[in-house]
Amino acid sequence: MSSATDPGSITRVAGIEVGHFTDTRRPTGCSVVIAREGAVAGVDVRGAAPGTRETDLLDPCNLVEKVHAVMLSGGSAWGLEAATGAVRWLEEQGVGLDIGVGRLPLVPSAVLFDLMVGDMRIRPDAAAGHAACAAASRADPAEGNVGAGTGASVGKMFGMARAMKGGIGSASVTVDGVTVGALIACNAVGDVIDPDTAQPVAGARTADGLRLADTRRALLRGELAQSLLAGTNTTIGVVATDAVITKAQAHRLAVAAHDGLARSINPVHTQLDGDTLFTLGTGLAGRNPGMLLLCALAAEATARATLRAVQAARGITTPEGLLLPCMADLG
Repeated sequence: MSSATDPGSITRVAGIEVGHFTDTRRPTGCSVVIAREGAVAGVDVRGAAPGTRETDLLDPCNLVEKVHAVMLSGGSAWGLEAATGAVRWLEEQGVGLDIGVGRLPLVPSAVLFDLMVGDMRIRPDAAAGHAACAAASRADPAEGNVGAGTGASVGKMFGMARAMKGGIGSASVTVDGVTVGALIACNAVGDVIDPDTAQPVAGARTADGLRLADTRRALLRGELAQSLLAGTNTTIGVVATDAVITKAQAHRLAVAAHDGLARSINPVHTQLDGDTLFTLGTGLAGRNPGMLLLCALAAEATARATLRAVQAARGITTPEGLLLPCMADLG
């Protein structure tokens, strides 16, 4: 069982590797979750403004059972190109679906919008996705301002000037020899909530910038949200398990994982977010302890990983003068 001192990570799941590419020219990047031997996959899209690739492939009614990686990227729709680099890298490694004349790597992808943080002309491309794969390992992944979380921000309900730094985080839970882990890039319009206390820990700040405004209560008081462009937010992630699962069960795990987002982000799944969660099942534990337990673990790992995303984040000031303090800065 993971703990506050060791929250675990998605790479504690047998058969899973993670790699980041962080672009030093501006805050952006991409993160890849690799299952070289293939993993049964599912997806659930809850936000109203998603940017995705190959999600139809994961419908339980459709043919292909397994995928070989999932790419998470900044750069909005441009960032979908990072998956092309992952496909190229996996092919170079001989990883993919055997199609007779070669191997075809299957890499679903989702993106978040970080174009307001730094120079939007710099965004992850195929070379970035290739580099993220080349950096992948079984080690616990770096968190905070790296990979897909590099340009992430949270708490934008009252404008970017009152927002805070988001990031990427990971966690895992092991019960009775089966592990479920999550990797979450949090770029939400809402606040991030500690799932154990239900209190906001990062998000929209008060007008003086010194304290949390508590977006939920501010909206209930009648404070007006700033007019924001739809899709300029989004929390994306991957939940993985070593349990033996079917494709339909992978979809159900993705559905349950969103319960973890609902515990750790408020408001969540808005018109302004493209919240998308993928699931991967490597099957290397050799058994399935039951979907009731697996769904509980998926929600828990997702909630903890979302919290880790802001706990590990560090404040930044862009050359354009945008200040995004982190959770530690307000502590």
